[in-house]
Order: sequence, then structure tokens, then C-alpha cells
Amino acid sequence: MNTTETRLSADRRSVLQRRIRSIVAITIAYNLVEAVVAIAAGSVASSAALIGFGLDSTIEVLSAAAVAWQFTRRVPDRWEKGTLRVIAVAFFALAAYVAAASVMALVGRSAVEHSTLGIVITALSVAIMPFLSLAERRAGRELGSATAVADSKQTLICTYLSAAVLVGLVTNSIFGWWWADAAAGLVIAAFAVREGIEAWRGDACATSVGMLLDDEGHDSDHDHDGKHP
Repeated sequence: MNTTETRLSADRRSVLQRRIRSIVAITIAYNLVEAVVAIAAGSVASSAALIGFGLDSTIEVLSAAAVAWQFTRRVPDRWEKGTLRVIAVAFFALAAYVAAASVMALVGRSAVEHSTLGIVITALSVAIMPFLSLAERRAGRELGSATAVADSKQTLICTYLSAAVLVGLVTNSIFGWWWADAAAGLVIAAFAVREGIEAWRGDACATSVGMLLDDEGHDSDHDHDGKHP
């Protein structure tokens, strides 16, 4: 009975790991395209917001790549702490950039030029990213992976940033509200700092991971020692 449960648990773990790898691969591919399009559109429109959005996408790729690398290891849990630190640094870098860009835009009263391509790519991100984040978070929680959960949160932050840039582009085009996306960017930066601190400390599901490993270790000891009924 215990052997069957252990085998099924191992099978389920393998399925979840493959699912996370697939989600991460899609996230990386999308963000690479998003980065190229946003930076190109931002350069044409002289939009610091769009260029910053494109650079944020490169940070998303870094985070996703870190998780992808972890799940290519024979024992992914052994790399949990180091990968979490990489994701935390990505959060901090994102917060620093968004905060600096937002303050500079507010102080300099920087106007954002109209960009149809920019509006389209940010709208697509608002529509796509929440689904990727939810799928990775569900799989990560069931697997007990703090890195997958932390990466899903960063993907969600990308959604917030997409929405902020989209609102800024649209309201600037319609009402001339040049300050809208800069103000929203400061809120996103604060949120990113909080998530970075949690990832650095390993708060996200870290206790659950330890409990799962302990339980598996105890089960394994019982199986080998023959002390279970």
C-alpha cells in the first residue's frame, strides 16, 4: 500500500514538474517577443514607459529561466534556495528600475507619445499573463515548490506593470495625463520590493517544502527499516 502511494506520488510529482517546465518555456518565449516589440515601439515613439516595459520583460525571462534550470536538475529541491535568491534579485532590480523611471518621469514631466503597437502589446500581456501566473502557482503549490510560486508572483507583477503602462498610454493619448503610468509604477515598485523580500527569505511555501521532505524521509526510513505495519 505504501509502495503504491509512493509510486503514485512520484508520478504526480513528475507530471507537475513537466507542467511547470512547459509553463516556464511559454513565459520565456512570450516575454522575449514582448521585450523586442515593446523596446522597438518605445524607441519609435520616444516612450520611456514602453522601453522600461520591454526591459522588465527581460527580467521576467531571467526569473523564468532560473526556474526552468532548476527543474532540469535530478533533485530540484536541492537548488531551491539559490533559485529563490535569483528570483529575489530580479524582483529588486525590477523595483529599482520602475521606481527610478517613475520618479524621473514625474520630475521631468515626461510626455508619452501615442503608440498603437505599444497599446496592443501591453493589452495582450494583461490578457495572457494572469493565466500563466495562475497555472504556475497552482502547480507550484501542489508540488510544494517555493521557486515556482515566487516566479508566478513575478509573472503577476508583470501583469500589473502591463496594466499600468497600458493605462498610461491610453489616458495620455485621450486625456493627456502624462503622469498616470509613472504614479502606478511607484505602487508596483513597492509591491515588487515586498515580493522580493519574501522570496529572499524563502517564505513562499518554504515550510511546506520542508514538511514534505521530512514526511518523505520518514516514510522512506519506515520502508527500509520495516517498522511500519
